[in-house]
Amino acid sequence: MKAAVFEGPGRVAWQDVPDPRPDDPGDAIVRVDVVTICGTDLHILKGDVPEVTPGRVLGHEAVGTVVETGRDVRTVRPGDRVLISCISACGRCRFCREGRYGQCRGGGGWVLGHLIDGTQAEYVRVPFADLSVHPLPSAVDSADAVLLADIFPTSYEVGVLNGRVRPADTVVVVGAGPIGLAAIATARLYSPGQIIVVDLAESRLAAARKLGADATATAGDGPEQLVEDLTDGLGADVVMEAVGIPATFELCTRMVRPGGRVANIGVHGKPAELHLEDLWIKDVTITTGLVDTSSTPMLLRMMAAGRLPAAELITHCFELGQMEQAYDVFGRAADTGAIKVALGGPQHTAVEATVATDAG
Repeated sequence: MKAAVFEGPGRVAWQDVPDPRPDDPGDAIVRVDVVTICGTDLHILKGDVPEVTPGRVLGHEAVGTVVETGRDVRTVRPGDRVLISCISACGRCRFCREGRYGQCRGGGGWVLGHLIDGTQAEYVRVPFADLSVHPLPSAVDSADAVLLADIFPTSYEVGVLNGRVRPADTVVVVGAGPIGLAAIATARLYSPGQIIVVDLAESRLAAARKLGADATATAGDGPEQLVEDLTDGLGADVVMEAVGIPATFELCTRMVRPGGRVANIGVHGKPAELHLEDLWIKDVTITTGLVDTSSTPMLLRMMAAGRLPAAELITHCFELGQMEQAYDVFGRAADTGAIKVALGGPQHTAVEATVATDAG
């Protein structure tokens, strides 16, 4: 099959790799119908995630069709259209029993496109399929559903829930990429008083306003002064970092009010300064987190009911074989205006389906 293979910092190639096979009775083999590229994949290409070694198939977000299952899989069967979660869950370890699947110690967590081959391929092996894929209702479009693999649960869990967004809060989102935009959409579920968004690109700020941002600013517009003006000098109740660089994290800590919350969502590859000389007296809470995807079933129900603005986030569509071109467009978002790219398309044709009788 063909797959997007990491060849080292700055290099990804669409090339031939061996077909995946079930390694465990709980595995499923899924034909990839729609896949996307994450900002984390760009961090991998920059060398920010050293655990990803050359030769790894990238990707952790996809919608596809089950073509083969191990003998222990019970919740899906060949022919089912499914959402592949970015997080795999063994279901047995301490953290999985607490619903903290991102911290799984039984072989799960963030493994796809990280520690094992991922979803940017024609086929993918998904471990712990019973907890790691979600059957899709026919009413949910595949290109919309792929946004539930990572960005919506990440923004909701690591941003909105960790930040404890409440009615009438002033919420600041720093970074209006896919994660930041999804944070706007999911923060609005809690009726904040105002949402302020900061980004470098005017095209992304325009998308933020379309999704419900009440005020926007570029770094050069003085976002700290804007927040101060809009909160009568108090600062924001919740500030979400959705970029992953030291400067934006430090900006977040300067805009939060005493007693407020800073929710870091971004993937960081370099140290950021924590100015405790200023923060120690302010009763500020700073949270970090890897998504657990425990909210995915709820978000899927919301999407099926038309309550999540998914289509607005997909700006560029490609054939699956145009992976290298898609990486180029997504990686130059400031020039191309890309927010989220989708590769492939819905396929409702019959597939050759088999049920494995053993793990091999």
